[in-house]
Amino acid sequence: MSERVALVTGAARGIGRAIALALGARGWSVVINYRGSRDAAETAAAEIGASGGEAISVQADVSQAADRDRLVEAAIAWRGGIDLLVNNAGVAPRRRADLLETSEESYDEVMAINLKGPFFLSQRIAREMIRAREAGRPGAPKIVNIGSISAYTSSISRSEYCLAKAGMGMMTQLFADRLAQHGINVYEVRPGIIATDMTEGVTEKYDRLIADGLTPIRRWGQPEDVARIIAALADDALPFSTGEVINVDGGFHMRRL
Repeated sequence: MSERVALVTGAARGIGRAIALALGARGWSVVINYRGSRDAAETAAAEIGASGGEAISVQADVSQAADRDRLVEAAIAWRGGIDLLVNNAGVAPRRRADLLETSEESYDEVMAINLKGPFFLSQRIAREMIRAREAGRPGAPKIVNIGSISAYTSSISRSEYCLAKAGMGMMTQLFADRLAQHGINVYEVRPGIIATDMTEGVTEKYDRLIADGLTPIRRWGQPEDVARIIAALADDALPFSTGEVINVDGGFHMRRL
């Protein structure tokens, strides 16, 4: 159990933190990636250690090639390989703006962190996973992308975020197709309205929408709801599935009359 290594990006807070803690509790050695929240990342690592697991925190901005390389090298140096990559790191636009006012700066920042970074990090780690399997490393390596209902739900005040998540949906399909021959399954977990830092500013709006029946399950999602799915995938619960999208959205994705 202790030889299984998971790298979770953006794991200092919110959904990523819940995923890291869930994996640590199940015996995974966890690399907690963070961009700026060092204290929060080290606290999460300490919590995993206190529960009997093992974790390290590594600062890296996934949008930067040099940082991605350093992150992967740190994980491999620590435990010799990576068996699970969870592409969770993501940002919302710094300012919600009408589609017709979206700036190139905001577009570039969101796309770089939410899509470009996960794409090239997956590419780098997939190569490492293939080499490790060829060298006889046991287990079934996996990549899990944390998408969003924004992949198919129009939100004209954060168009760059929607585009990045839509792109992540195709990215999941592409890597699932390419890596199946190597025994590497790829999944997308698609959260809905989850109580995190990212949704704090719209709490009143979503409270009202949920109460009015926006989702069949009338409550906010919690980071732990997403983490439970990741833990199941990590434990190889879906070995004959790849490219699969798993909704964690209270039923939002269903078309209803």
